[in-house]
Amino acid sequence: MHFCIRAFLYITMRDELKLKISLLPDTPGVYRYLNKDGVIIYVGKAKNLKRRVSSYFNREHQVYRTSVLVKHIHDLQYTVVNTEEEALDLENSLIKEFQPHYNVLLKDDKSYPWICVTKELYPRVFLTREKLKRGAKYYGPYPKAEVAKALVDTLHKIFPLRTCKHSVSRETIDSDKHHLCLKYHIKKCQGCCKGYVSPEEYGTYIDEIRHILNGETKMVSDYLMSQMESLAMQLKFEEANVLKIRYEALENYRSRSSIVSPTIHNVDALTLLRDENSVFVNYMHVRNGSVVQSVTLEYKLQGEDVGLSDEALMSMAVSEVRQRFAETYARDKVREVLVNVVPDVQFAEVEFFVPQKGDKRKLLDVSFKNAEQYRNDKLKMMEKLNPEQRVTRTLSTLQRDFHLNVLPHHIECFDNSNISGSSPVASCVVFRDGKPCKKDYRHFNIKTVEGPDDFATMREVLTRRYTRLQEEGKELPQLVVLDGGKGQLSAAVEALEAIGLRGKISLIGIAKRLDEIYFPGDSVPLYIDKNSESLKVVQRLRDEAHRFAITFHRKQRSKAQVHSELDDIKGIGEATKKTLLKQFKSLKRIREASLDDLIAAVGPAKAKLIHDALTQKEQP
Repeated sequence: MHFCIRAFLYITMRDELKLKISLLPDTPGVYRYLNKDGVIIYVGKAKNLKRRVSSYFNREHQVYRTSVLVKHIHDLQYTVVNTEEEALDLENSLIKEFQPHYNVLLKDDKSYPWICVTKELYPRVFLTREKLKRGAKYYGPYPKAEVAKALVDTLHKIFPLRTCKHSVSRETIDSDKHHLCLKYHIKKCQGCCKGYVSPEEYGTYIDEIRHILNGETKMVSDYLMSQMESLAMQLKFEEANVLKIRYEALENYRSRSSIVSPTIHNVDALTLLRDENSVFVNYMHVRNGSVVQSVTLEYKLQGEDVGLSDEALMSMAVSEVRQRFAETYARDKVREVLVNVVPDVQFAEVEFFVPQKGDKRKLLDVSFKNAEQYRNDKLKMMEKLNPEQRVTRTLSTLQRDFHLNVLPHHIECFDNSNISGSSPVASCVVFRDGKPCKKDYRHFNIKTVEGPDDFATMREVLTRRYTRLQEEGKELPQLVVLDGGKGQLSAAVEALEAIGLRGKISLIGIAKRLDEIYFPGDSVPLYIDKNSESLKVVQRLRDEAHRFAITFHRKQRSKAQVHSELDDIKGIGEATKKTLLKQFKSLKRIREASLDDLIAAVGPAKAKLIHDALTQKEQP
């Protein structure tokens, strides 16, 4: 079994770097630049990874430090996340973990604010950028300081918390050491320093605050909304607007990173994604509520490895991770591993869980998203290096899914269009090697079918199309797709049997409602995975045939709507019609005009044609 870790050895490192940048997704994430020794020298966040990383290499930098950084970049790693705030939080974690040389900011724990709940007889709640107090509980860090400030201010509005820095204990209360301050008199504090409120009652406030700081912010939001509405009813709009700003900040607030909750400590997340010949495993390590390691591993399945179960492959991945990051395991004593596939081997002192909801499920989803992104990058890179490989892969997938004898290099799709049988038309679109070949598109005016009969229309169109291809000695398609279910498919089978092509062309029908696939002679449809490449190709064919048919049908209908009796007179063209309508204004007046008037307008020959034709139509 061949193992590789986020690197492709087909080309030189610098060329590989350019290729990686060209394939970056347009999503939020964190990027890491590595030097020639594989050491992380810079960590950055991006709202749009591709745009941000590309900006380093497509311009001259005025800042000397940035120019030097670019010269030392030899490789790139990145992690995709859901939002810009998640990227900010992950960037902070990785900078603290790796201390990159070229990062001049966020190198210590003073980067983001924390909310501190002290461990005292009457605990205090305040904002800080330093974690110094022993025994205190810290919540955060908060990517946006204004959100943390709004939360602390709101907590003090909801609960009568003390704000003084006095050391309040039973001894100081008994000795009457402290004096009541203004906060007590304006009813913002219950007089903790005098013992006017019991530690037990005050403790209930702190318990509720801890719930809020753990993410249960509905209580705070409800309070702000009620106060805002009350102020608005009192016409105090300026005060209401202040609360509105706080309310909106809290609604967008993430007291915990949606990558990792502050309650998650020293946990691993491993997700497995399997393709036909490859397995991708993303590994994330969480230490003290922050992602400090993220990497995607790839296994190439060869020979007997193809038959291995997902559980066996996950066991191999866990073993590989434990060997490669042995130092991390020893230091952090990882006991809990989140997985989407439980390994079939027991590992000492480690438990595996498949979370179904909550913060741990969110972490697992982010890990799986990165495995998918790595797989997609790999495919895109291979396609750029060998464009024909994608075509072959797509056609091979179509051949396998639809049980074809040969690769479907030439596919045709048919669709009918009419309104209650009026202006019936049909379309034929052609795909060659999985791509539209518009020069081969054809449309048909229906000649032999009366009324809205889709089945008869399908028989006529296929008969005309493939009879002509045979007469002209042109190539027949390997696969024909029909926009419809069993009825259209049966009509197509009859048409091909009548012209002797039944065994030479494969047929399938795609129904509109659930995109189920029908095969000739099989009443039970095939339901393909919605993400299947085969289904996407067939959907593109169907949609293109529908578009082409509708466009032609509208054109034919428009022609029918502007048709007049003058169009049926042989020898009368557009110029003559315009002259007549310009002079007589309407068909009725042309019909009522004398022969002499017509001669004066268009000459004797055309006048006689028009006069005779219109006179004959008036005769019973």
